[in-house]
Amino acid sequence: MTESDVFDELDRKLLHALEVDGRAPFSRIAHVLGVSDQTVARRYRRLCAGAGLRVVGVRDTQRLGRDQWMLRLRCSPDGAEAIAQALARRSDTAWVHLTSAGTEVVCMTLPRTPGDHDDLVFGKLLRTRQIVESTAHQLLHRFYGGRTGWIGKQGFLTAEQIAALHPGTCQDPSPATASAPRGDVRIGPEDEPLVAALKTDGRATHPELQRLTGRSESSVKRRLAALLASGALYIDTEYDTSRFGFATAAMLWITVEPGALDAVGRAMAEHPEVAHVSAVTGSANLMASVLTRDTGELYAYLSGRLGALEGVRHIETSPLLRRFKELTYPRPLR
Repeated sequence: MTESDVFDELDRKLLHALEVDGRAPFSRIAHVLGVSDQTVARRYRRLCAGAGLRVVGVRDTQRLGRDQWMLRLRCSPDGAEAIAQALARRSDTAWVHLTSAGTEVVCMTLPRTPGDHDDLVFGKLLRTRQIVESTAHQLLHRFYGGRTGWIGKQGFLTAEQIAALHPGTCQDPSPATASAPRGDVRIGPEDEPLVAALKTDGRATHPELQRLTGRSESSVKRRLAALLASGALYIDTEYDTSRFGFATAAMLWITVEPGALDAVGRAMAEHPEVAHVSAVTGSANLMASVLTRDTGELYAYLSGRLGALEGVRHIETSPLLRRFKELTYPRPLR
């Protein structure tokens, strides 16, 4: 029995449901999936324990108007893991990965101010002698990724099920969300305890959030609804895709003719293999993360659907060897 056999179609549907609405009550998910509340709760706990599932609150840096950068750090072979671990411990990083035969660390920055970015790019950590070369690529435009998750492309839920789980554009099922005005997109200092609590557990209940923030339950409901409705914050999922049969992951750095950049980015956003694709600065003008079942499927994608797009000049493929951090927390060392 393979690892992917541990989780079945119902588990995949549950993951898709959580991607649609990470705060949906188990009772609503159970109704849509046609199973009992207890089954959904049991499957959820098993996914957390066996596939590293976390439901977390994430700032949408694009909606908040913050610059976002991808760092590529070419390291000496004996220093790459230590550098990746140090980056994973920082609160201003996400997606810390080891690629390219274990000599390159790639990470996404999550700066809140320009000073945060300067500290990460030019700070003491990145001046270590174990870093041979570093490049920073600013994300100019996101074609796919962020609040739009990869598993939805796999079609585990029907359009009717998705609509039942995710009415309108709300991610929180409470009445307060449905009536929340779409005001200014901002996260103020007073919101930080609430955002921190959701970063730990995006499914935390309103009473739990009340306890963690010191605000009244009605205040928590209103502010959470406003943050979600404005787009400043969204609820996302992270988990080990290899446990569902997608064992091969890679980062692609793609050089595209300038006039074809938008068309290629939009086309890639529709490809089922693509989990993220953005236009970036640097020698390559598109960066993408792809997931496939094996290297044969990766080759078929590179030489077929992607390679056939008009305007694609060059593709650099960096196999993802190890994930040190996903959205929020460092992965446990194995």
